[in-house]
Amino acid sequence: MSRTTWNATVWRSSSYSRPAGTDCVEVAGLAGHCAVRDSKNPAGPVLTLTRDGWATLLNTIKTGEHDLR
Repeated sequence: MSRTTWNATVWRSSSYSRPAGTDCVEVAGLAGHCAVRDSKNPAGPVLTLTRDGWATLLNTIKTGEHDLR
């Protein structure tokens, strides 16, 4: 997907995020995929996942698999 397309994408962040919208992970729903980016660097890299991949990532985060120990 081109940078122009990413710029036209509607990005969302958690309602628990700071009001200024910085220091957040932003997510966009795409046809069959999810895109994830860092709000501090909106022009930076974008991670794309299938919907199943996104669900798996969320589940492993919730169970603590990615916690730094």
